[in-house]
Amino acid sequence: MNMDSKDVIICRCHDITEQDVRDAIHDGFDELELLRRYLHLGMGPCQGRVCISMVQRILQEETGKPIDQIGFPTVRPPISNMPAKLLAFKEEVSK
Repeated sequence: MNMDSKDVIICRCHDITEQDVRDAIHDGFDELELLRRYLHLGMGPCQGRVCISMVQRILQEETGKPIDQIGFPTVRPPISNMPAKLLAFKEEVSK
């Protein structure tokens, strides 16, 4: 079975195909951070553990840049911990 690049899923979290990534690179999103923001790569539940290395390889093929120039995405952890109860829905209290 010969798979076309448009059929190969790169990011399972957001159903992004290899062709989506290549098209975005050709549209000018030719840096890892730009691709992440445009396609939401690495922003799903896996946080890029599955897709980022494949995207780096595609960027290397399409741009000719070595992997060390492509780099890794910027990790932005939460500023501080937040108790889950603060996110719970509260009904508005009458004044």
